[in-house]
Amino acid sequence: MGDQHDHRPQRELPPGMAEQLDLPHSGMVSFGHRPFLTETAQLDAWQPDVAIVGAPFDISTTNRPGARFGPRAIRATAYEPGTYHLDLGLEIFDWLEVVDFGDAYCPHGQTEVSHANIRERVHAVASRGIVPVVLGGDHSITWPSATAVADVHGYGNVGIVHFDAHADTADNIEGNLASHGTPMRRLIESGAVPGTHFVQVGLRGYWPPQDTFEWMLEQGMTWHTMQEIWDRGFKEVMADAVAEALDKAEKLYVSVDIDVLDPAHAPGTGTPEPGGITSADLLRMVRELCRTHDVAGVDVVEVAPAYDHAELTVNAAHRVVFEALSGMAARRRDASQTPPGPPAR
Repeated sequence: MGDQHDHRPQRELPPGMAEQLDLPHSGMVSFGHRPFLTETAQLDAWQPDVAIVGAPFDISTTNRPGARFGPRAIRATAYEPGTYHLDLGLEIFDWLEVVDFGDAYCPHGQTEVSHANIRERVHAVASRGIVPVVLGGDHSITWPSATAVADVHGYGNVGIVHFDAHADTADNIEGNLASHGTPMRRLIESGAVPGTHFVQVGLRGYWPPQDTFEWMLEQGMTWHTMQEIWDRGFKEVMADAVAEALDKAEKLYVSVDIDVLDPAHAPGTGTPEPGGITSADLLRMVRELCRTHDVAGVDVVEVAPAYDHAELTVNAAHRVVFEALSGMAARRRDASQTPPGPPAR
């Protein structure tokens, strides 16, 4: 977040828009009931701090498809929790102007076109000094999304903290270079985000194989497995990951694959892997990262609502975004508070 901006009051919505956005079970679908914008001219007029962008793309999945429905479900079916953060003691949207900038156009069966459109829409946000928060979609969308952020802030100037059961660093999967198992490899090979600028949290299971991890070591990547979290405790690992992210780059991009959560917390995903972290741990870590770092982008991916139960996964993903926004809002509030001067004589 750019801390140089002053805290400003919320912009008044037209009565008709306010009415549609305030209806909890009907009306217009918009993330967090935020103003819904469609054109870049509207971004220029509104000048928000954060813009939600949907990336409804899932044809790069290797197992169960359906994440193309994630953006709509996160907007439409998550229970809206209110806007006052109990732990931080702030009204989120008093400190952060957030809009919903709709979806990138992802036509059926066209990976290159879809990825190009995602990159273009995220770039339209980031190039205006607005933080994009991208709702996926499968994890392949991080390749164009994080590249767009690096296009703005400079290759090598962005670090990524990546929450996932899987490293997503395969060279290719069945010949597909744009698989949801390859985006981090593509980012590293392109130079957009060097391997030394990655911190991964939550890895577990049986993939990728050893030679991929050897390649990751050669790139200077850092990762924390679930075994390490089990051995050391989540708070200690979280402290390390936050500190490591600070050392990586001036700007931070946070990528959350919802399958980092144990399937008990997030059954609605394409590649569930038992033995993951809890939603309580994930939400607090995302909040802390966004409070202590200059965040340039966030994505939440792999929500496949067709496999969900009682909207557990949808609500978890929604709260990941809310905690990211809360951390950014707290960062702005904290920066606005003038430290006390010397005691009077």
